[in-house]
Amino acid sequence: MKRPPKPRIVKPRLLWRWSASAWAWVPYHRTVWREDGKQKAREIKLDWQGDPQELDRLYWKCQSGAHERQQKPDRYTWGECIAAWKADRVAGMGKLKDSTKPSYLRTMDTIAEKNGGKDMRRTTRQAVRAAVGKLQDTPRKAQRMAQTISLLWNYAAQELDWPLGPNPAAKLSGKYAPARPFQPWPAWMVAKLDEAPPAVQIAARLILGTGQRPGAAIAMQWADFDGEWMTVEDEKGDQRLEVYAPESLRAYLGTVGRKGAHVLAKSLRQPYSYAAVEGQFRTWRKHLGDTAKPFSLHGLRKLAIVELAEAGASDAEIQAVTGQSAQTVAYYRKEASRRRLSKAAQKRRR
Repeated sequence: MKRPPKPRIVKPRLLWRWSASAWAWVPYHRTVWREDGKQKAREIKLDWQGDPQELDRLYWKCQSGAHERQQKPDRYTWGECIAAWKADRVAGMGKLKDSTKPSYLRTMDTIAEKNGGKDMRRTTRQAVRAAVGKLQDTPRKAQRMAQTISLLWNYAAQELDWPLGPNPAAKLSGKYAPARPFQPWPAWMVAKLDEAPPAVQIAARLILGTGQRPGAAIAMQWADFDGEWMTVEDEKGDQRLEVYAPESLRAYLGTVGRKGAHVLAKSLRQPYSYAAVEGQFRTWRKHLGDTAKPFSLHGLRKLAIVELAEAGASDAEIQAVTGQSAQTVAYYRKEASRRRLSKAAQKRRR
C-alpha cells in the first residue's frame, strides 16, 4: 500500500513523523535549545485525530507553554511533606507518642485531602488562621489543626531543608486551647431544681435524663416521646438518636403540662430559645451563691455520664445514651470511680 502524502500544514515547530503502526503521519511539537554547549530537544505528540482545528489548538497550546507535558510537577507541597514525615521514623512520626499519633494522622489526612497538591511556600498566615477558625466550635480539633500545620512546617524547614518562610501557624494553637472541662453538678444543686424557674427545671430534667446537649434537649417535641423512648436531634453530630427514657424522667414528664408541640413550649409551635433558658438559669444560679458559679447546663450532661457509670453501665452503653465520644466518657468515668472508691474507703473508718 502506498504511503499517503504528508499533510500540508506548515508551522515553525511542527514536525511530522510517519507511524507505520497507525499508517498515518503523526504531528509533534518540537522545541530545540542549547544547554551547557549541547543541543537538546523536546517533542510532544499532538493527538489531533485528523482535525486541523484541533491540531491548531494543540500547537498553540504548546507554543504558549500550557501543554500538560510542559508543566513541571509542583514541589514543596503539603502532600509531599506529609509523605516524608510519615516515612521518617526518626525525626518524623517516630518522635510522637503512640497516644497522640492517631489524632495527628487524622488531621494530616484532612490537610492532604484538601491541600495535598498545594505549594507550602504560598501558604499565608491569614489562610491558616481562617482554616483553624472554622473549627473553633471544637477547640481540641482547632488546636490540633494548628499544631499539625506548625509541626509539618518545622519538619519541612529543618529536616527537608525546604526554602520556607516564617511558620504561619506559630502561636495559633494556644488561642484555641480547649476550655476547662464542664463540671458535673453536685447533688445539692440537683436537689435545688425544685425551686428553679419552670423552664430551667424542664430543661435540666431533660438534659440529665437523656444525656443530650442543652440545645437538643430544649428543642425536644412531645411527638419525639412515645412513653418510653425519646428521639433526639444531635445538632453537632448531625444525627438523630433514640434514647430510652429512665423511669425518673418519664415520671417527671407526666407532671409537665402540654402547652404546645414542644416540651419546653414558648407557643403552640415554637420552643423556648437556648438563650432564654440560659438567661433564666444564670439568674437562678446567682441566687444559689458563689458555690454554684462553676456549674453550667452542660454540666448536667456530664453528670449523666457519672450517674450511668456509678450504676454500672459500660462505656459502650453510656455512649449509646449520650452520644458522646469514648474519650469524653472515659474522662468523666474517672469522677464516678473516684467517688465510689472514696465512699468505700471512708466506710471502713471507725
